[in-house]
Amino acid sequence: MAKPAVLYSPRYLDYNFGKEHAFQNLRIKLAVELLRSYRAFEGSLDLLTPEPASEDDLLLVHERGYVDAIRELSVHPRAEAYEWGLGPGDNPVFPDMYGTAAVQVGATIQACEAVATGERLRAYNLGGGLHHAMPARASGFCIFNDIAIGLRHILDEGLVKRVLYVDIDAHHGDGVQEIFYEDPRVLTISLHENGRFLFPGTGFPGDLGNGSGKGYAVNVPLPPYTRDESYLYAFTEIVPPLARAFRPDLIFTQTGADAHFLDPLAHLKLTTRTYEGVAGIVDDLTEELCAGRWVAAGGGGYDMAACARVWTLIAGAMAGATFSDETDPKWRELCRKETGSAPTTLRDREVSTDEHVAQAVKDVVADVKQQIFPHHGLKDSARASR
Repeated sequence: MAKPAVLYSPRYLDYNFGKEHAFQNLRIKLAVELLRSYRAFEGSLDLLTPEPASEDDLLLVHERGYVDAIRELSVHPRAEAYEWGLGPGDNPVFPDMYGTAAVQVGATIQACEAVATGERLRAYNLGGGLHHAMPARASGFCIFNDIAIGLRHILDEGLVKRVLYVDIDAHHGDGVQEIFYEDPRVLTISLHENGRFLFPGTGFPGDLGNGSGKGYAVNVPLPPYTRDESYLYAFTEIVPPLARAFRPDLIFTQTGADAHFLDPLAHLKLTTRTYEGVAGIVDDLTEELCAGRWVAAGGGGYDMAACARVWTLIAGAMAGATFSDETDPKWRELCRKETGSAPTTLRDREVSTDEHVAQAVKDVVADVKQQIFPHHGLKDSARASR
């Protein structure tokens, strides 16, 4: 079987809201160059160039009027198109939006298909993870929802029957949840900063799905300054039990790095210890439950060097590779030139000062268990968690 793959295209850099915008895909280039500096593409990983998604692919999730509007605005940009969620602010119109966004979608479809068919055990689209996009509206820097399209493609083609979607972005994975809110084939689990403090203001434990999908949307809204110990507690208490009850054919992780303590837009204050811990848990779950099948996509993250380091560690976990802690001087120079920062180590030197699990996090976990676990035949251990 082929090696795990990282999907990357230079066209990702054309997904560009402007130099002053928070969302900068230079972070993806920095991640690829960091992996290259470890010679990862000469050993444990393949580097693949994706093809753009077709119109039919986009229409698996997005409404025809919206897809047509994105195509038209790509050729004839205008300052605002608020009826489609586009305009100054989060989602400025830019030339060739359609083409560049379609490449990111195509990469996620390619990753999902390769893993679902058994061509590869694992694939990581560093340019994907655009989890806020809605069927007829751009949102939160996301134009097309590559994740939902990729998952619907492999589900509708009969390549898999059940997918576990785990979202560790600091922002609630609202678009993916909305699209699969009544679909029990996809169990969505989002661990995010509480929506009372952060965009998009959604994702509470009571938002648990509708109809046949009731109980298949899981939200873990964490308080600001949750930090490593409490985050890993929440992840361990919620994700493995639900994964084992659900028995997915494939696990998909959205790996937004904006919960990192250096991120300027969120406040969960995690270190690389948490990202390595989460990746290790997912690695074990895929081996236990679905023959190792794991697809991942990038997502949010607004400290570019932190994104590169986090995503390199996750790619290493997917490939079973261990990278030395000292970063390559040439990569540090590239980082310094592009961002003004030059991390000398792959892992954070900062040691989290929290040695206990915050009661506020225990309370969130207890609430989630009480609301969700009975839908999956799991014992509600809420009282024991308090």
